Amino acid sequence: MTLDALAKLQWNVAMILEAKATEAEKVRNWLLTHMTKDTYTAHSEQLSTSLQFHEHNVDLIDGLTKLCNGLNRNMKAILDPQEEESGGMASLLSGFGTDEEES
Repeated sequence: MTLDALAKLQWNVAMILEAKATEAEKVRNWLLTHMTKDTYTAHSEQLSTSLQFHEHNVDLIDGLTKLCNGLNRNMKAILDPQEEESGGMASLLSGFGTDEEES
C-alpha cells in the first residue's frame, strides 16, 4: 500500500515538473524576444535583471534537488526499513556535515 502511495506522489511530482518545464520554456522564449541590447539604456540595468533571473533559476534548482533528495529518502525507508532503524543518529546527521568535522 505504501509503494502505491509513493508511486502516486512521484507521478504528481512528475506532472508538476512537466508544468514547470513548460513555464520555463515560455519564459525563455519571452526573454529571447524582449531582452535585447536595445531594451536597457545602461549595462548595469541589464546585468541586474540578468542576475535576478539567474538567482531565480538557482533557487528553483535548489528546490528541485531538495525535493528529489526527500523522495529518495522516502523510497530508501520503504524498500529497506531495517537500514533506517540501524543507522540511528549517525544516519540522521550524515547530511549536516558530521563527516567533514572529523577530518
